[in-house]
Amino acid sequence: MSPEWNRLDPAVRAQIEAFQDAPPVRLPELARALGVPIKAATLGPGISGEIRPDDGGGFVIRINRHDPAKRQRFTVAHELAHYLLHRDEIGTGIEDDVLYRSSLSDRREQQANRLAADILMPGDLLAEAREAAEEKGVGDVVLYLADLFAVSEAAMRDQGGAITGREAGAS
Repeated sequence: MSPEWNRLDPAVRAQIEAFQDAPPVRLPELARALGVPIKAATLGPGISGEIRPDDGGGFVIRINRHDPAKRQRFTVAHELAHYLLHRDEIGTGIEDDVLYRSSLSDRREQQANRLAADILMPGDLLAEAREAAEEKGVGDVVLYLADLFAVSEAAMRDQGGAITGREAGAS
């Protein structure tokens, strides 16, 4: 798990883990439990999602209704990560383009991406699914896991160490 995951309050981690009982992670239910509604919208060209204050003092996530479902899931997790990590910096809103860049620093975007991956592809579930795939003799494990977790192949590939059972950078 990422440093961002480890920085979350244990009660928040436990709340997230309650929705990580099986792949794919129950993301809409998690967002509801965190009090952050998700709305599909037609966003500007190249915009995948945003998180903004709502009229009731909370926040709302809007995702681009024209994006593929797997991209929408990662966008929701990414915007939830901003909510969990950078709530005090959201101001009037954070809009993320298709490369998950916003007005926040690249470091903040990388933090949101890492936490989004932890939310969507928790290490223990990923390890169990990888073992099951190997037992079944699945040929393309990355594709199998990406479909199982409802994420893109690129997002799953970024989990390299978790897929192979090694820490990233280990030999």
